[in-house]
Amino acid sequence: MKKLPFTEKEEDGFYIRTFDENIDHHDLEWHRDKEDRLVEVVGSSDWMIQLDNELPIKLEGKIFIPKETFHRVIKGSGELNIKIKKY
Repeated sequence: MKKLPFTEKEEDGFYIRTFDENIDHHDLEWHRDKEDRLVEVVGSSDWMIQLDNELPIKLEGKIFIPKETFHRVIKGSGELNIKIKKY
């Protein structure tokens, strides 16, 4: 089984993920999930997200990712912390 590029903990119905600043950008692969997700950055970040057939956008505010939509995270500087609600 491939190692995930983040650490994760569950807190009050949300999943808190941390991507280390030293992660290799090759580990951030295109993927899709089996459920809808609402992603929110905790703190500030210059990391980006790219959904299938769209240009990358800065990871800020709340971003909805429909189930089975290919997407990827694009590495920025520093650590990335996000809060995810799975539906």
